[in-house]
Amino acid sequence: MKILIIGGGNMGLTYARSFVRAHITSRLDLRLLARSPERVPALAAHEIGTVWGSPAECVPGASIIILAVKPQDSPALFDTLRGLIQPDQLILSIMAGVRIETLRTALGAPKVIRAMPNLPAQIGMGMTAFTSTDAVTRAELVQVQNLLSTTGKTVYVEEESAIDASTAISGSGPAYVYYCMDALMAAATQMGFSGAEAELLVSQTFRGAVELYSQSGLSCADWIAKVASKGGTTEAALQAFGAGAVREGLMAGAGAARDRAEELGK
Repeated sequence: MKILIIGGGNMGLTYARSFVRAHITSRLDLRLLARSPERVPALAAHEIGTVWGSPAECVPGASIIILAVKPQDSPALFDTLRGLIQPDQLILSIMAGVRIETLRTALGAPKVIRAMPNLPAQIGMGMTAFTSTDAVTRAELVQVQNLLSTTGKTVYVEEESAIDASTAISGSGPAYVYYCMDALMAAATQMGFSGAEAELLVSQTFRGAVELYSQSGLSCADWIAKVASKGGTTEAALQAFGAGAVREGLMAGAGAARDRAEELGK
């Protein structure tokens, strides 16, 4: 399988390493397109695949082309690729906010898949939602899902609007977790713990709680009930969260993220 990755940033390199590590493709069949010929040596230093500085040299012959550049760079990218894409080539875009119709029209490509990964993909713990045009076959969807699954879990969604929703939940989600962790670390230091102690207490608590949840068939509400005894410390904290509308605030934040994702796509 000949794969071309356009974009040598964090996600482009994450995919390149994951594909090779999973033996889905080889370094010989993996191509990376640098932003400019001057960037070729720096990208080639990673020794992941063959690095090119010109799209005219590497786009032909690639069965799957992955667009892993920043969305604000998409107009320039489209100008570079226009006329080079063939109808049988599969386009996989991870550019946030760039709609399928925009990709299809700008590139003249009928087979387009749009995906939204998140940051933990860098360590193989990512969550990626993806959708496609009708021209993409079931076999091609399975092929792309296998690629995306090298970086974590995946879910296929029928409607493109669900990509904006997944951006708000899993795409931005790690920041919500870090926000909560940071608040608890600040509370810990106020209670007298050192910075290192606060970090250990909070990070291990989050890690253990998520793993416990993952290994059980219980819901979040079930686990809360197990931790929170009547009249106890946890119940006091939960009552304070309720008074401060913490749950509603998190839900409103996710809604704002979805609304912004929809705006960026217009």
